[in-house]
Amino acid sequence: MEKQMHGKVCVITGGAGSIGAAAAKLLLAEGAKVMLVDLTEAALHKVAADLGGGDAIAVTAADVTKSDQVKGYVANTVNRFGKIDVLFSNAGNFGTVAPVTEFPEDVFDSVLAVHVKGTFLAAKHALPQMNDGGAIIITSSIVGVKGDPGACAYITAKHAQVGLMRVLAKEAASRNIRVNTLHPGPVDNSFQLNVEQHLSGPLGRDATAFFNDIIPLKRHARPEEVARAVLFLASDASSFTTGSLLMVDGGLSA
Repeated sequence: MEKQMHGKVCVITGGAGSIGAAAAKLLLAEGAKVMLVDLTEAALHKVAADLGGGDAIAVTAADVTKSDQVKGYVANTVNRFGKIDVLFSNAGNFGTVAPVTEFPEDVFDSVLAVHVKGTFLAAKHALPQMNDGGAIIITSSIVGVKGDPGACAYITAKHAQVGLMRVLAKEAASRNIRVNTLHPGPVDNSFQLNVEQHLSGPLGRDATAFFNDIIPLKRHARPEEVARAVLFLASDASSFTTGSLLMVDGGLSA
């Protein structure tokens, strides 16, 4: 039986993080060729070595907020593997926790630049180099559909990604390129631990335990569980799914 992603070319930004790496592992196992993109070359090489994808995996260090560097990782992908089938825009940063009146402007700008401009530039430069019938997947968050005090930059950015996704879904539909957002709840990884360390003070209790209490499934997601949702949106299993928000949050948004 042919693998779901046989010969498909996939780009993953935020490729050195746990969700990016887990998605790469699953896509490689399903026959894909994967370009991992992140800020630090050493971190990328470590992930690539751990995944052991051989000639089917490559890495490019790039700042997703810089147009020339985005063009660079797109060009590197096409030169190495051919035209792109799947763009997984997954790079992210959190910022900090503070009321809007005290929130640092430079942090707000940085968070929106990575999540929103980074996704915009990825789509802008990758779409002309994508095969028809491909897929764009954008990692938003549970907070892309709700609000909480203290994280105005992150929550604003995650909502903005949904708006961008809806525009892209309409614009790319004529080429049968599907565009969807992925909305993880709390994930058991270092990114979420950093978020929870910022939130424990304002909450007045351990934020990890707090989330486990309010998630209906009573636990954080594993990166591999989010990766399976990525595979669904990347593959023909989601051939009539576009413009959609896929929640992977253990029921937290219900």
